[in-house]
Order: sequence, then C-alpha cells, then structure tokens
Amino acid sequence: MPARLTGRAVHSADSPVALPCVGDWVRVSYHDAGAHASILDIQPRTSFLRRRRPGGNAEFQMIAANIDVAFIVQSCHFDFNVRRLERYLVMTRDGHIEPVILLTKTDLISPEALEDLLASIRHAGINARVIPISNVSGRGVETVHELIQPGKTYCLLGSSGVGKTTLVNGLIGKSDLATGVVSHTGEGRHTTTRRQLIALENGGLLIDMPGMRELGMLDVSEGLDASFSDVEAYASRCRFANCTHTREPGCAIQAAIAQGALDPAHLQSYQKLRRESEFHGMSHPEKRKKDRAFGKVVRATIKAKGRWHDD
Repeated sequence: MPARLTGRAVHSADSPVALPCVGDWVRVSYHDAGAHASILDIQPRTSFLRRRRPGGNAEFQMIAANIDVAFIVQSCHFDFNVRRLERYLVMTRDGHIEPVILLTKTDLISPEALEDLLASIRHAGINARVIPISNVSGRGVETVHELIQPGKTYCLLGSSGVGKTTLVNGLIGKSDLATGVVSHTGEGRHTTTRRQLIALENGGLLIDMPGMRELGMLDVSEGLDASFSDVEAYASRCRFANCTHTREPGCAIQAAIAQGALDPAHLQSYQKLRRESEFHGMSHPEKRKKDRAFGKVVRATIKAKGRWHDD
C-alpha cells in the first residue's frame, strides 16, 4: 500500500542511508481503513547492500536491506568478468550477505567452455557456490528455486541483459515482469527500471533490481578480508609485517605466485580495491592533501623533463 515517511522520521534521520529502502522492515500507522500508511520508524537492519554514491562525493548509497542471500548473475556468453565478480562479492560480504553465483545462458556455450569459466572462478580464489543455469532449457532454475526458503529475502545482482528478469519470471511461475528481446550476440536488453520486492508462493521474498553500471568501493575492509581471504592468509606469513609484497625477502605472497598457488591478477584486483576503498574513505582534507602532493610530483617531473631537453 502507499506509505509516506512522517516528518519526524525524516528529521531524525542523520543521513540518507538512514531513510527507508527496499527490504526494510518498518513500523507504520494505518489510515483510511488501511488504504494508506505513515512510516513511523525503521527496524534495525540485519544486513545491507550499499555502494559509493556515483559522483564526486564519497557517500554511501543504500540499495537494499535485510537480504539473506544475493544471487550474483553473470552471463556466460558476453558478460562474464572475474574482476567485476570480485567487486560484487566484496559488496555482498561487506553487508553480511551470503553470495551465490549464477552463470546464465549456458545454452549459448559448449560444455568445455563452461568448464573453463568455472575453472577461472576457482583459480581466482573465489569459493562462493556457483550454479550454471539456462532460462531456455530450465537447467539449474529448479536448484535456485529450492534454495529459496520461506521467511528469507533474496536479491538478484548483475549487469543489464544477463537474464535476471527472465529468471524471476521462472521462479514466480508467471510472466508478470517484462523482458527484452535478445540480440544475435546473446545479449539481452535493459528492462528492469526500479528495485522491487516480490513475494513468492513459498513465503520467500525476492528483490529484483536494475543492472548497476558503477560499483564504487567505500569503507569495505570487512568485505575485502572475507572475499580475499586467500591473499590475507598468505600476507600473514610474510617475514615483515609492513611487507609491500613486491621485492621484500620472505614475502609469502610472491612465493605463492611463483609456485602458481596465487593468481597475480587476483592480487592486483585486491590491491586496487583496497586502494579505492581507502581513498574514498578519506576525509575531504586528507584527499586535498594527497591531491596536492601528487600535483607537486607531476610538476616536478615536468620541470625535470624540461631541464633534460634544454641540456
């Protein structure tokens, strides 16, 4: 039913993150024989899905709340990207949400190609459950349906056109949600334009949401530690506590890379996400100071090059 946040609740919220979002449980007061409601307050969240708000400001944008399991959807045919998958895993684990990876459109690739994709996921140190599915043949859809339990909330995360809406229709047993025509490349069209919570017949709740182009990291140290536990484990064995994992003697991470036990690209992704999270987590004065220091280095380099050319 339509509901409006009371003025008192609006003014008591210390930031936009504290305002209601999809998945929140709220306390309400009913009006007009239950035709309308006023939202009095929000119940404490047990989990959350958030990202850095797109744009210049380092602020959180709340996407959904109180999610038990996030189905991270990637297409086998055109959308598969391990580095983006790592970002989704950091986001979900930072919000205390269990991730499950769904590889869609398996009917568009060979069994051998599918095995290669699965191997690349494991080689990257990703230990989340992976379920290959096809909305055309129905493969794996029933497995996903069996995972959904009464009283729990699930969501679908992924780029536009990977088959999320088609999967939702398969789970609810109807074609209530519009889907886009698939191109000759196997790439679907963007159809979901808003986040919505759907009640399933078995009592489970499913949140469908649009594809997200930006997955900015902000203060996700907990999610990084959980998603890159293999990197953290090797780092703990380094001889020096402040090891940069480059050329120091006794570096366990470089030893693991040399032995083929750790993927260098996986390490680089971890370091990149860590730097991004820490940079956006800085206060504004700290950022200005860092930007000024970088500017001085650039200017000094340009000046030095000018002297070299003069000589």
